[in-house]
Amino acid sequence: MDIEQRMAIVTRNTEEIVTEGELRELLSKKETPRAYIGFEPSGLVHLGWALVTSKIKDLADAGFEVIVFWADWHASINDKLEGDLDNIKACARYMEDCFRALGVPENGVKFVYASEILTDIDYWEKAIKVAKATTLSRVKRAMTALGRSEDEGEVDFSKLLYPILQATDIFSMDIDLAYAGIDQRRAHMLARDAAEKLGWKKPVALHTPLLPGLKGGSRMDPAAFKMSKSDPSGSINIHDDDEAVRSKMKKAYCPPEKEKEAENPILMLCKYVIFPRLGRMDISRPEKFGGDLSFSNYEELIGSYFSGSLFPLDLKNGVSDALIKILGPVREYFIEHPGSYDDMKRIFEGSAKLR
Repeated sequence: MDIEQRMAIVTRNTEEIVTEGELRELLSKKETPRAYIGFEPSGLVHLGWALVTSKIKDLADAGFEVIVFWADWHASINDKLEGDLDNIKACARYMEDCFRALGVPENGVKFVYASEILTDIDYWEKAIKVAKATTLSRVKRAMTALGRSEDEGEVDFSKLLYPILQATDIFSMDIDLAYAGIDQRRAHMLARDAAEKLGWKKPVALHTPLLPGLKGGSRMDPAAFKMSKSDPSGSINIHDDDEAVRSKMKKAYCPPEKEKEAENPILMLCKYVIFPRLGRMDISRPEKFGGDLSFSNYEELIGSYFSGSLFPLDLKNGVSDALIKILGPVREYFIEHPGSYDDMKRIFEGSAKLR
């Protein structure tokens, strides 16, 4: 596979790459560069992970060694699962199963826990150097990456450590490319800025879009806009049954205006989940309403939708059918491997705060 082919695979369905020139240089110099994406183990998994899984597979297909980093100590700092590390690690095991169920390849991808690298004194030496190269105001701005406002650093000092740890993770694991949703951009830019000041390797930053919640919202407010497990009615849980998927789709925001395309959760599911996974979109409808439709790419779909020949309800029904097809193997996986999901259900049942 030549560099142009690798570039095309890595860059498809991305929102931003900082920078494409650096990525091209990286691919020209390294046959097997190292990429990473970090996750806080914090609860049940929603459909946004299907987008992430596709990009992890892209990176592996393009020759990257991909590290999925379970940020267990970070999740504790961020008060996830009541800060209980045993529960957080149980959640990481469940999330690893979710990735396998969604198709993360066995080859080219490995899973690493933060608690495995935070015991190294070299890690903390790097963390201090990153902290000295970073201003307090920069750290506070980067706190939005953990779903916190800048002001919350005044409440709990540990939250201020979080962005420093995110950058140190990258340097400690010798990462060439840091991947995340666009909401993590400030943390990656902090790492790049620190690397430049310290004379360290500066990671390429790759960002994919956030899937919008089913209720819609403004992209200018990422916390309210993105699909989140904290809003079950506004997200598709990967364990949702067929009836739940169809019910949520019927109520989902689906404006017909082209200028609202990026805020339309139904269209974004088509673009970033359905077409990358199925390669096509089929919509069943009665002959009296024009008969069945089939689209080979997203551009064909939106052309039909914005011309008015495809109605929102028909689109929602087609998306429901496609998502049910995509989630079928997930259901089968957890029937065969129920342990980690059962553990998560017990954790949630045992804590009134988590219910």
